[in-house]
Amino acid sequence: MDFPPQTRTGLDDALREWWTENLGRSGALPTLKKLAQELWFFLRDSTPEQRRRRYGDVEYDWDHRVNTTSATVSWHDRLLGVFYSPYQPTEPNLFREMLQALPIDFSKFTFIDLGSGKGRTLLMASDYPFQRILGVELLPELNRVACDNLRSYSNPSQKCFDIESIRADARDFEFPPDALVLYLFNPLPEPGLSDVIQNLEKSLRTYPRPTFVLYHNPLLEHLFLQSSAFRKVGGTHQFSVFSAG
Repeated sequence: MDFPPQTRTGLDDALREWWTENLGRSGALPTLKKLAQELWFFLRDSTPEQRRRRYGDVEYDWDHRVNTTSATVSWHDRLLGVFYSPYQPTEPNLFREMLQALPIDFSKFTFIDLGSGKGRTLLMASDYPFQRILGVELLPELNRVACDNLRSYSNPSQKCFDIESIRADARDFEFPPDALVLYLFNPLPEPGLSDVIQNLEKSLRTYPRPTFVLYHNPLLEHLFLQSSAFRKVGGTHQFSVFSAG
């Protein structure tokens, strides 16, 4: 799938969009203070010491000879993450715990990760017999790395081989009419996640089908709780599980 021409990922566009959204909610001075704070966090996180700490997530890569660590994300994409959502790969044990919370036959569901980054979650999901696996990533460089990882990944426990990562804006993504497991690692600010939920609600009205949402780090779960299309059916302090209907 080609990247939609109306979707932009330049720093100037990201800053402009972020500024407009926060200005409308908070006003000029709080928005300026928030921007200064975010940039300070970015600079602090750019020191050699902090980069070494980011390599703490690299064990999965060593085991599977892929590149999904956050330590090798470029400064440009890390700065874009300030305005969209920072890249952070999912911890394998927690991912298994989340999938074990689903009372489903995986072979009847399509797995979708919105904000799939370098594709670690797609690789881990392929150890389950999903019908299909799809990642949606906004930033072109992260998506390129994800595609490389999908090509090079080899694991004797892999059960799904219909797996793809595409460049697209999650806010504009058109959900396929399949039974879905939707994975979210807090990939969007509140306005963007609201758009995603509205699109998913519309899709469910058009094609009613079983749909589960795994929401990791559910900072904005109130948006799902407010939706008449979803109900919370499980979770822990680290994740929430929602079901349509």
